[in-house]
Amino acid sequence: MFRFWDLVAIILFLAGMAGMGLWFVRRNTSTEAYFLGNRSFPGWAIGISMLGTSISSVTFLAIPAAAYVLDYRQAVTNLALPLVAGIALIFFIPLFRQGAMTSAFEYLEKRYGVVIRSYAALSFLVLQLVRLAMILYLVSIPIEGMLGIPILWIILVGGTVVSIYTIFGGIEAVVWTDVVQTFILLGGGILCLALMVWDLPGGLGQVIDIGIEYDKFSLGPLRGGFNERTFFVVLLLGMVNFTNEYAGNQNVVQRYIASKSLREARKATLICMFMSVPTWMSFFFLGSCMFAFYHVFPDPAVAAMAPDEVLPHFILTRTPPFIGGTIIAACLAAAMSSQSSSINAISTICTVDFVKRFGRKRSDREYLFIAKFIAGIASALMIGGAVAICYIPKESVNDFGLIIGSLFGGGVLSIFLLGFFTTRVGNRAMLIGTAVALTCNVYLMLNSFHWLPDRFSLPIHSYWATIVVNAVSLAVALGASLFLRNRRNLDRLTVWTLPPGSFGFGGKRKNSPPASS
Repeated sequence: MFRFWDLVAIILFLAGMAGMGLWFVRRNTSTEAYFLGNRSFPGWAIGISMLGTSISSVTFLAIPAAAYVLDYRQAVTNLALPLVAGIALIFFIPLFRQGAMTSAFEYLEKRYGVVIRSYAALSFLVLQLVRLAMILYLVSIPIEGMLGIPILWIILVGGTVVSIYTIFGGIEAVVWTDVVQTFILLGGGILCLALMVWDLPGGLGQVIDIGIEYDKFSLGPLRGGFNERTFFVVLLLGMVNFTNEYAGNQNVVQRYIASKSLREARKATLICMFMSVPTWMSFFFLGSCMFAFYHVFPDPAVAAMAPDEVLPHFILTRTPPFIGGTIIAACLAAAMSSQSSSINAISTICTVDFVKRFGRKRSDREYLFIAKFIAGIASALMIGGAVAICYIPKESVNDFGLIIGSLFGGGVLSIFLLGFFTTRVGNRAMLIGTAVALTCNVYLMLNSFHWLPDRFSLPIHSYWATIVVNAVSLAVALGASLFLRNRRNLDRLTVWTLPPGSFGFGGKRKNSPPASS
């Protein structure tokens, strides 16, 4: 359904973002500026950028779809964020700000060795490429409906447009456009919710009544079980996923490092924490409003749609011209903030952890060129992955993303946690733990896709995969450390071996175990 004024709103938004991004091109004269903005960002900007990166178009489209088709059980993962963010404030941020690191995985080589560093970096790259493809696929859905052309063309053109300023603008373009885009996407979500409630005869109360009647506000069954998404399974998954994000996700760690001080990095994390949970819950509630709206105003077209297509359908059929385009621009803002962050992070990891680490020594100018070239490759892979997702059966894209993250996490979280909080586990013990965890991960992946004979399969939901794999890695590495002594110097590499006062709270830590324990 083509509407001229919607197209005008989208073009104005894209032009503004492209202009902002290209403004920073001239400032990228070194890799330090391209990857970290010369480590000079204020905390408030970094915090809003972290929020924009985390909510993405997965929040804007897939989370309402998940609440529309099921209930709020996927929201339970978000309840774990405040606890994890608190741990990051105390421990993770000071550790990553030691020295002059650029990549989260540089820490792992200092702590264990080059093999563990390379494995964790590769795992991150795979998951980020999947995430990029998901985001681009989701944001293409409403554009397809508006322009009436095949989604494959939308993916191709849209992916090219949103990637250009990221490739050339570096981290400064990423952070400052994130700030603008975050406010636009929050406004778009609120506007969409308000339009639904306004049109309902009973208003907000009717949404609540219908949601209660159809059990749409449920947080999932409170019983135990390995083969379904119960409350406790999803909460545990949230703890693992957020700890993984705040302890070893380059998108987050890069922002810790890019902040101009320890205090500003902590301020950024607090801002992100206090804004994230209400934002996510508001988008789940948007899904409840959507369910109530189409319960009151049945639409045969909606009944035949995939859940991820329902909100775009509402935008294109129930909103005034230009207003609908503004909401779609908000969805684009969500996609662009996440895409730009991930593309820049991929470029950083490939350049720092592989090209610099294993290649011949080059000038900083050459590394800057390589970083931009890698960002272009990541953009091309993003577009190809989005095309592939069009043909993958899925309940909702949010669910699909959780499954992929569970299956391919590979125990990286346990590597960081054992590095931070133990002095006993060294390189050899961690290699054994990682090898066993990878074997377990492959088995669970085959089990999830039903590629195993019945006698070898287990009735376990794929959401459990990342939890089980990290637990196995922790247990095996700790067990191996009883026999394989760690001989590496761990000065400033664990919470026990940081100098007194490194946590920045003014007090000294007591009873710290020695590094050789």
